[in-house]
Order: sequence, then structure tokens, then C-alpha cells
Amino acid sequence: MTQPSEKALVPFVSVDNMMRLIHHVGIEQMMRDLAEYVEEDFKRWELFDKTPRVASHSDVGVIELMPTSDGEAYGFKYVNGHPKNTSEGLQTVTAFGLLADVYTGYPVLLTEMTILTALRTAATSAMAAKYLAPKGSTTMAMIGNGAQSEFQTLAMKAIIGLKSVRLYDNDQAATEKCARNLQGMGIEVVSCKTPEEAIEGAQILTTCTADKQYATILTDNMVGSGVHINAIGGDCPGKTELAPGILSRSDVFVEYPPQTRIEGEIQQMPEDFAVTELWEVIAGKKPGRTGDRQITLFDSVGFAIEDFSALRYIRDRIKGTDYFIDLDMLADPDDPRDLFGMLQRAKP
Repeated sequence: MTQPSEKALVPFVSVDNMMRLIHHVGIEQMMRDLAEYVEEDFKRWELFDKTPRVASHSDVGVIELMPTSDGEAYGFKYVNGHPKNTSEGLQTVTAFGLLADVYTGYPVLLTEMTILTALRTAATSAMAAKYLAPKGSTTMAMIGNGAQSEFQTLAMKAIIGLKSVRLYDNDQAATEKCARNLQGMGIEVVSCKTPEEAIEGAQILTTCTADKQYATILTDNMVGSGVHINAIGGDCPGKTELAPGILSRSDVFVEYPPQTRIEGEIQQMPEDFAVTELWEVIAGKKPGRTGDRQITLFDSVGFAIEDFSALRYIRDRIKGTDYFIDLDMLADPDDPRDLFGMLQRAKP
């Protein structure tokens, strides 16, 4: 059997190697690194191709492709969202991603993104909180204690200095899991019996629940002035977590309005409901938090540029390491016009 040429090989980061890389870098350091890469790309937002994700909906979930390009590299992520999976012993969300060279069209990275998406989602939340949360925020309510909850908490600790998290989930086992996982991580963990108890004294309210339906996790009367809401659970049509009254009283910040108006909390509002694009705040074009009594709301649905940033980071970080394997993924005939001849020569 002939060995594949260098041109045939694409670096592949498996789940095992991703976990090894994260522990090598350190979870909190990797959150800071990812937030830095996302911030860099948000500052050059206008360079990117932008399109709402391509979604295939079914009665039980959604499968999506999230593509973008900055003109030099092209990236996409395959991701699903199937809330019923948990009851079958499966992940609600799985993902993988690819980065390619625009000049040749050749892939330069293939990687797992189930774990990486959890990291980049949390890093993006904390990056937004850096600009939007009350200065000196130390306490967060984490409502919904599933797969994303620990990542959100640690990202807020790493990036804005969060000291305490108040947990609530309607499934007590999820809260117990989250509290157990956060033990020894240098953050105070308080398990709460109701969402109202969880938001007591919290400057940041994070909602991250999984049901694919309109839901009211936070009612209007639960949210007072001077807080930052990090709404990350609503991420497809027909799935929301906040009462419309909260949106009416908040300054709402979004990633990409054409996608968020379909998938985010603001799908409940009129089409002309005013929002600010987060990249404009980060680029210094628009203000973020302007007052102590202001309610800021990051209506986060996840956008392809954040995944592009994460892919870019992994490509840079694995150079010179053993945290990947080379996949024989691209045909490389001696004569580019003779693909058939290459096939014939491989005949047993």
C-alpha cells in the first residue's frame, strides 16, 4: 500500500485529543484564549460572509450547518439540537467543524466541536458580560444546570472574576451534578429550590434550558433593574425562555439580527424591535452598559463567526503538538487530471 502524500493529510482533533489539549492549556485559560479570538473576529466583523445557519427541523430536534469566511479561511460547523436525547442517554448537542484555505479550497483542520462548542459558547457569554454586566459583578444565577452550566460558570470566573453561582434546575439531579462538578474550582456554589431564590442578589442571570418550546423561565416580575441577563437557551424558532415584558424593559444585544429574530428571545417581539449588534459594542461603535439601573440582555443564539474563531484557535494551538492525528482525507494523484489512474493503480 502506498503512503499518502503530505497534501492528502488533514489534521484531525478527536474528542480524546481535545480533552488532552484542554487539560494541557487549562480550562479557564482556554476560555480566556477563546474569548480573545472571538473578540478579535468581532472587531473585524464586516470582513466576514454572514448568513443565518442552514437548519433542518424535525419534530424531535434540529440539524444545522453554520458557515462563514473571512476571505482567507472558510469554516463551518455541523451541529444538532435534540432535547429528547438526554432521556435516551445521548447528548442534546453534538458537533464537528472544519476549517479550509480559501485559496486552494483544501481543508486544513477537522475537529470535534461538541466540547469545543461548550467552551466557545461560555467564552462568548463571558466576553459579552465584560461589556454589558454591571461593573464588579460577583454573583450569577444559573437557571438550567445541564451540559452548559459548568462551562458558563467557569468562563464568568475566568473572564470577569465571578465569585459565586446560585444554581436552579427543575431536575434536582442536574443541580446536584453541577454543584458536584464545580467543587474545588474556587467558586462558591449555592443550590436553590426555586428560580426566584436563585436570582436573589445576582447581578447576572443566565438562562440555559433545553426544552424546544415557548417557555417562561423568567417572568417579568422576577427581573429588577440593574442586572445583566445572559439568555442562551433559546436557539431555534418556537423556543424561548423570557417573558416579553422583560425584553420591553431591556437594552437587547444580539449577534446577527437576521438569525436572532428567527431563533432568539426577540422572535416574540415586532420585527422593528430595536437591538444593538454586539460586535458594534466591541468595536467601540455603540455603547454597552451605560447606567446602574439599566437591564442589559444578551440574546445569544450562537453564530458561525464564534465557531470560526474557535476553529482558528485550535488550528494555531495544535501546531507542534501531538494533540491531533493526520487523516488521509484528500485524493492526491501524481497528475491532478488523472484521478482515475490513481484509483486503478490502487487495485488489489
